[in-house]
Amino acid sequence: MRKTFRNRGFLPGFGITMGYSIVYLSLLVLIPLSVLFLKASTMSWQQFADTILDGRVLASIRVSILSSFFAAIVNAVFGVLVAWVLARYQFVGKRIIDGIVDLPFALPTAVGGIALTSIYAENGWVGQYLAEWGIKVAYTPIGIWVALTFIGLPFVVRTVQPVLQDWDLQMEEAAATLGATRWSTFIRVILPHLMPAVITGFALAFARALGEYGSVVFISGNMPLKTEIVPLLIMTKLEQFDYAGATAIATVMLVISFVMLLVINYLQWRINKFDAAR
Repeated sequence: MRKTFRNRGFLPGFGITMGYSIVYLSLLVLIPLSVLFLKASTMSWQQFADTILDGRVLASIRVSILSSFFAAIVNAVFGVLVAWVLARYQFVGKRIIDGIVDLPFALPTAVGGIALTSIYAENGWVGQYLAEWGIKVAYTPIGIWVALTFIGLPFVVRTVQPVLQDWDLQMEEAAATLGATRWSTFIRVILPHLMPAVITGFALAFARALGEYGSVVFISGNMPLKTEIVPLLIMTKLEQFDYAGATAIATVMLVISFVMLLVINYLQWRINKFDAAR
């Protein structure tokens, strides 16, 4: 009786739930992506290569990937720090800070981009002081990096925070009993346990940054070959009624994103396997 109950699902039947899942994913994910590939296939290989290997397209891909990668790296570091503070300490205003972390989720990205531009412009609250040191943020690749860091931070914090909250403090006490310092305890005991969550947060922030448009379009300056991102270039192609070129660029970015997510998921699997073998 117990075994039968344990194998039963709370939802009515595997066939029905699986069928609804496949239909839902097909309508929202698989069919739209398939149409994207079909539209790109209307081009010849020569046309496809000429579109993708264009200097402006390659420059925008480079800007998008590098900016997204470095923004995700920064979020992986400081996201863990923010999650640590929220999970480990009690202080006045904690709920407010916890809510501020989610603001990039709720705030329209265009509003965030306008706010960042006004702050980091040369006459802005922060930008005017950076300008005295010769640092220009708005309308440069640095501005793109700032915007992508802004929208990606919640992904890391919300992925790592539950892991820290469920962490057994007795593991740290045991390490301290054996003579480990706080830093060595974090590096050798806590961090290996956090790495799968950190990698997941990094992947989510990276994937989100690759497709970001609203918060970047204002602060980047949109200069071809310098600060033009792939989503903006796709929009430009669409405005020029070059639908085949836009879908070709989108297809390449989709493949790049998919391959990177596969690599990150493989690394996460290897870390989990190594952690389980310890």
